[in-house]
Amino acid sequence: MSKKKQTDEKHTEQQNAKHAQLESYRSDGRGQAMTTNQGVKISEDEFSLKAGERGPTLMEDFHFREKMTHFDHERIPERVVHARGFGVHGQFELYESMAQYTKADFLQRPGEKTDVFVRFSTVAGSRGSAETVRDVRGFATKFYTKTGNFDLVGNNMPVFFMQDAIKFPDFIHALKPEPHNEMPQAASAHDTFWDYIANNQESAHMVMWVMSDRAIPRSFRMMEGFGVHAFRFVNDNGEAHFVKFHWKPLLGVHSLIWKEAQRVAGLDPDYNRRDLWENIEEGNFPAFELGVQILPEKDEFKFDFDILDATKIWPEENIPVQIIGKMTLNRNVDNVFAETEQVAFHVGNVVPGIDFTNDPLLQGRLFSYTDTQLIRLGGPNFHEIPINRPICPFHNNQRDGYGRRTIDVGQVAYQNNSLANNDPHTVTDSHGGYVHYQEKVEGNKIRARGSSFKDHFTQATLFWNSMSPVEKQHIKDAFSFELGKVKSPSVRTQVLDMFDHVSHDLINTVAANLGMTIPVRKNNTPPEQLYTKTSPALSMENTTKLPTTLRAAVIIADQYCEKSLAFVTDNLNQAGIQPIIISEHLGPITGAGEQTRAAQDSFLTSAAAVFDAIVVIGGANMNPNFATQSKHFIQEGYDQYKPIIALAAGTTLVDELTISEQPGIVTYAQLPNNAEPIITAISERRFWNRPLL
Repeated sequence: MSKKKQTDEKHTEQQNAKHAQLESYRSDGRGQAMTTNQGVKISEDEFSLKAGERGPTLMEDFHFREKMTHFDHERIPERVVHARGFGVHGQFELYESMAQYTKADFLQRPGEKTDVFVRFSTVAGSRGSAETVRDVRGFATKFYTKTGNFDLVGNNMPVFFMQDAIKFPDFIHALKPEPHNEMPQAASAHDTFWDYIANNQESAHMVMWVMSDRAIPRSFRMMEGFGVHAFRFVNDNGEAHFVKFHWKPLLGVHSLIWKEAQRVAGLDPDYNRRDLWENIEEGNFPAFELGVQILPEKDEFKFDFDILDATKIWPEENIPVQIIGKMTLNRNVDNVFAETEQVAFHVGNVVPGIDFTNDPLLQGRLFSYTDTQLIRLGGPNFHEIPINRPICPFHNNQRDGYGRRTIDVGQVAYQNNSLANNDPHTVTDSHGGYVHYQEKVEGNKIRARGSSFKDHFTQATLFWNSMSPVEKQHIKDAFSFELGKVKSPSVRTQVLDMFDHVSHDLINTVAANLGMTIPVRKNNTPPEQLYTKTSPALSMENTTKLPTTLRAAVIIADQYCEKSLAFVTDNLNQAGIQPIIISEHLGPITGAGEQTRAAQDSFLTSAAAVFDAIVVIGGANMNPNFATQSKHFIQEGYDQYKPIIALAAGTTLVDELTISEQPGIVTYAQLPNNAEPIITAISERRFWNRPLL
């Protein structure tokens, strides 16, 4: 074959490949149902959604907003960077049909699996900030359903700082680094944040969550997720129920303590994403069960709080969480930018069977998310980026704009039309068209908030009452640290006055720690005694405690006891605990029988803070430097209340620290018969009742 012929054939192959690539983006709306860019079929394209036939257009009309916004942005705008986050792929499997409550297609058939993409994130910091800061964590899930994309855009806390979205810009301005000196980064311990809190007291409940250990999760794999808002389920008969969504981690809900979080931020700013990435790579797939709280519409006003108030929970004792499915995260991204950074979530991405409520925070988010993606991703075609594309086809008359990938064919890009037989056409509810729930809306145009939204402190006290003594102490410490960084005496005093409505015990301790005068009480009876209800689901002390995927530092020295090391690593692996060999240096360590084990980490490159437990084996040749560094490592773990197991020569190090008899310390001078006490201690994770050194 001639060189020219080879060149021509190669060119033809390249042309065919390019043609196939372009063909995959061709879109022909002839004969097709009209859909939104998320693939949801459209039932009406002539009229916007209004409050009555002659009433104002409603903000929740996601089809109108998508259509108009796309048109408004058909000339290319610029794109900006988004916040710190990390994403992963997975699948959701339905346990039981929800057909009684919703016609959402992916919630109909038990056993059916739906692909998902989840993005975990911190809220306050920039992309380069540490991941173990005290902050809310985002927990956003995109379901790629057969009838369009459904985005459950939530947090690891079930409430938020405000009741109305119009306050969100003010809150973020107060939370972010102060503009005159651009400090502090990814932190709420400063004047403007606490000034906002003291002067916007609807935030009281959320602040209690943020000052708790929930704000410093041990892992993305070990935190709950909440949809925050009340949504609606709508079934085939047009009947509606209010619903709230919950993600429950199978590994339980676990957190770092503050001293660990600070230490880890310096050792590994990528701690949470590294933990997620490595466990998925090793086949330790995180799993979360999806729960729903379902409330009949007739019960909307039966509680002592407004169910549409985003600063309130629906207590699980009153409205139980029904587990309906499980999400398993099983595949890391191929490219962080292309997937994690370009994924575009939106609370307005719903499918037939899921609708909105009049929660004023939710209503504002329905506008804000599209607007955010437009500037962040450079234009109105962000839905065409591969990570955002629905798996079902989509057809409409939206055209052009920055980053357009679809190659639209034909001369028609409008409706109504005759040249294309009025395609793409709308479809009825019975054919899958999205029809908004017909809720009767009437009233005067008014900028106000209902009186049912005015109680800002009762559920904050409920949260406090539900905490264990250790959790309460951590909240006191958090308030003391945060307010200790506030320079304004006036702001500190205002905050103390505000949270005196939540708990006198809390404020008495914080005031003493700050050297401040305890506020004059308007009522001598503590709020926690006036309102005594508790909710066990709020305390992490009641969570699942499993050893699975925990990390244990196994400290060895030259001439280590090989039987002890084999016993420990074999039993830890069997229990699903990951043993990491630590020593004075990296590389091979020689045992008493001339076997060698490679140290995976060293005292210089690691610390107790990044492990869940410490196992000390030592060795016959423990030099003074090894002994000193080992004891420092052990003491740090002890002060973080972690389980410490000592075998063979390692018992001498624990004895020298005089901690052998303390809770959570398991020692064996001789090789034990079974590892059950070791696994039990590691599963417990923390031993709060031990005295600190």
